[in-house]
Amino acid sequence: MKYILTCLAALSISGHVFGYDLANTLFWSAQDTTNMDTVKTSTKKRKVTIRFGNGVDNTVEVNTEEEHRKNDDKGMVRVQGKKPKVILGITLSRFDLGLATLIDNGSFTLSPENKFLDNRTWKTINVGFDVFQFGYRFDEKFRLFLSAGFDWTHIRLSNDIIFDRNTTPLSYTTSNIQYSKNRFSSSYLRIPITFEHRFGPDRELRLAYGPIGGFLLNGSQKFKSEEEGKRKVKDDFNYAKFRYGGFARIGYQSFGLFAKYYFNDMFENSPDQEGLKNFSFGVMLFF
Repeated sequence: MKYILTCLAALSISGHVFGYDLANTLFWSAQDTTNMDTVKTSTKKRKVTIRFGNGVDNTVEVNTEEEHRKNDDKGMVRVQGKKPKVILGITLSRFDLGLATLIDNGSFTLSPENKFLDNRTWKTINVGFDVFQFGYRFDEKFRLFLSAGFDWTHIRLSNDIIFDRNTTPLSYTTSNIQYSKNRFSSSYLRIPITFEHRFGPDRELRLAYGPIGGFLLNGSQKFKSEEEGKRKVKDDFNYAKFRYGGFARIGYQSFGLFAKYYFNDMFENSPDQEGLKNFSFGVMLFF
């Protein structure tokens, strides 16, 4: 995770975000001259321009242009290529960094059955970003796209507990070791569908929302203590194999705020954790 965050910081400094828009727009034109019975058509070669990190879409753009010219006197007419409408490719965008919290049957206070999940609020975080996107730009004000990326939730536990591996339902034991760090984590492949609106003269104010799904990649628990040093255990820990919910984002240029809420339970096949859900909110870069 530290390596990923270091790479992201370097990318934000350089201002380059990898991705591309794929476009293939073809123009043709013909114009009758005023004093001639013949038609002249002149077409210049197709031009492909690749541009990195334009600060607007935070993607690499591939623009195809064909210019058609005619003489008036010579009568010159020039037609510019249109902005590509299809969005397809690799990207590094919508980097989320915020707080994660557990909602227990509609309450921010954990029930007695879930008290073992008490956590340190300011160290329980959500991190995520997109790496692929595919969609369509209807106009300068609206676009719709599907993306895919990664999403981590790190719960910094307050109690010295160790979750049991390969057990159903979720269970744990209390350790006699005092941990300076006890982090309970889940990692998901996230797949949101985004409806994005842009406002203002330069379309710099943005609002996005839509459904989001996720497939579990792995779960883990990481410990740190004087007795054991650093130790990490991997297991699915009964995390939901698939989760689904909704999200919203609002921002200006490349900076914004986000909120995500998952409708299904965090854990499956665990009756005591029924109604326990995941909610996160925070800041976002590379809108």
